[in-house]
Amino acid sequence: MIVLHPVLEVFAPSGFALWPVAEIEQYGFLPLSGALAPAEVGTAVMSIAAHNDVVPATDDHPSRPADPLGGFLHGLLTMEDLVTSGGLRVTDTASGITLLPGCCNGLEERRDWFDVLDGDGRASFGHDPSPLAERHGDAVRLTVDADRDDSPVIELAAGELRRLLTGAERDLTEFLDLAAAWAARQLPDRAAPVTSALARALLLCDPGLPCA
Repeated sequence: MIVLHPVLEVFAPSGFALWPVAEIEQYGFLPLSGALAPAEVGTAVMSIAAHNDVVPATDDHPSRPADPLGGFLHGLLTMEDLVTSGGLRVTDTASGITLLPGCCNGLEERRDWFDVLDGDGRASFGHDPSPLAERHGDAVRLTVDADRDDSPVIELAAGELRRLLTGAERDLTEFLDLAAAWAARQLPDRAAPVTSALARALLLCDPGLPCA
């Protein structure tokens, strides 16, 4: 059986205490879905904010607030182009082979997977490792690390990959709904802008609003 999940690379700033978070391995991958516990949602929001905690030093960019919460969320709430380190994780449960996103890949780049199905039939997803997807007729071959001659591979039907990608979008939409409810409880004064920023970071619509 082939399973696919959208995963977020977890990054915890030292001594983080702005809201409750789950104990998850640093630089590990957290699957995003509507089934996360509140502390796991807190970890996800913390990580996405940390990924974007770099603000350009330009005269026209708002200055960073002095308060710890406002300062930590500043990049997430003000940066135009947001990043969400991670990607799509694919596992063949029969063989135990897992394809993970490589370094410098982000969930905002997941549309590249559709290039495999509807574009030039090939896409890569970061480096160290260097995962690669290639279409061969009605099949798709996933290479765990294209830099290795002996890399494990996963093969699946193109139609099955399309179904799995649709499921990943559903998982992310359900996560955003969950995060919106979490923000309303945990960050009531900033719930709306945080939810909107998360939607932008994940290339999704705000909960309750029509997609453009």
